[in-house]
Amino acid sequence: MSIPRPKIIKLKEYEPKRFQCGDFAVFGEDLWRNYSNQVTVDFPSPKTDGQWQLTSQGWVGYIPLDKELIVALAPKVELTNLFRMLEYAYRLKSFKFLEEMVDCQTLQEFYERLANVLAHRILDRGRKGFYRAYLNEKKNLPFIRGRIDFQTLIKAPWNVNFQCHYQENSADIEENQILAWTLYGISHSGMCSERVLPVVHKAYRLLQGFITLYPFSPQVCVCRSYNRLNEDYLPLHALCRFFLEHSGPKHHTGDHRMLPFLVNMSQLYELFVSEWLKAHTPEGLELKSQEAVNIDKEGNLYFEIDLILYNTESGIARFVLDTKYKVPEKPSTEDIAQVVAYAKIKNCHEAVLIYPAALTRSVDAPIGDIRVRSLTFSLDNNIEEAGQNFIQNLLTLSPIETPKPMN
Repeated sequence: MSIPRPKIIKLKEYEPKRFQCGDFAVFGEDLWRNYSNQVTVDFPSPKTDGQWQLTSQGWVGYIPLDKELIVALAPKVELTNLFRMLEYAYRLKSFKFLEEMVDCQTLQEFYERLANVLAHRILDRGRKGFYRAYLNEKKNLPFIRGRIDFQTLIKAPWNVNFQCHYQENSADIEENQILAWTLYGISHSGMCSERVLPVVHKAYRLLQGFITLYPFSPQVCVCRSYNRLNEDYLPLHALCRFFLEHSGPKHHTGDHRMLPFLVNMSQLYELFVSEWLKAHTPEGLELKSQEAVNIDKEGNLYFEIDLILYNTESGIARFVLDTKYKVPEKPSTEDIAQVVAYAKIKNCHEAVLIYPAALTRSVDAPIGDIRVRSLTFSLDNNIEEAGQNFIQNLLTLSPIETPKPMN
């Protein structure tokens, strides 16, 4: 008996779509309660002509509301460019993962192929032997191993066992536990077909035999230390970070048949622009991202600035940049005020707002001795060419030839 395929409702970024009450009555409230950040839900009213109105809010992926219904959030960006953004954002480009994935027709197909890559690489590592490390252990043993805890022995001399401190070589360590937790999430995602799911299960069972399953956040995959014995874990953990970051707000242990897969396009765009600029920083400049700058002496108030380009020789901030994953008619007053405040606190004379598409009314004007501009890092066509165009426009000579020092 075949399992009936769920109905899929497709939404595109920021484009409202309406549905008849009968089609959505059971699931509309659930979507509103649990995924209001991802999808704006307008209940049936005269405003919506008595229908449900759903609007995707800059997220891409799949929300399983039930075994009968999935909400698919489609990107405005072409899938090929979405993959290239992911390459840079998760530093996968040097690992050549995605060359075979540019022909994927759907995000689900891309997810499945990437899961297949991760599972096969884990199986390959298993054949070589998983990385092991020495762990400190403390146990009551009937024999002496390592160092005896004499204080415990004196307090309880009648105890025939010895409290021992020793080191044990084990593969049940964080490096491998991250892999197991990620595979667990993938196997419950509902995103993999019967072609790939057996490979994912096989890799998970291989780890399950000696690994303790712990939940991990995606941050644990970042800035890890590697050596010659485990350097091949770097791309594995980069892939794990991708799956853990986009597994949705309900990624926790339990017997769920399907888990959400959601990509925050605003965060992805910000991370992509940052990583692309790191790889293509103009000569004479140095990039710093997410720099925290204190506003008060105690450090209770601070700005976290998206991107700052410093002059390599002088160390002076040359450009302050803020990414905005939206395409308004013109920059908002709030966005301009924000980036000017960033420039002011960094004593910088160039403040730049970065958008994914050209604005109808761009800005290029001085505010005091700070030049404020809106520039485009386009996602519409070839993103490498778009990046080079962005750099060229960024380095256009400022009209403020000799800025005065800021107090």
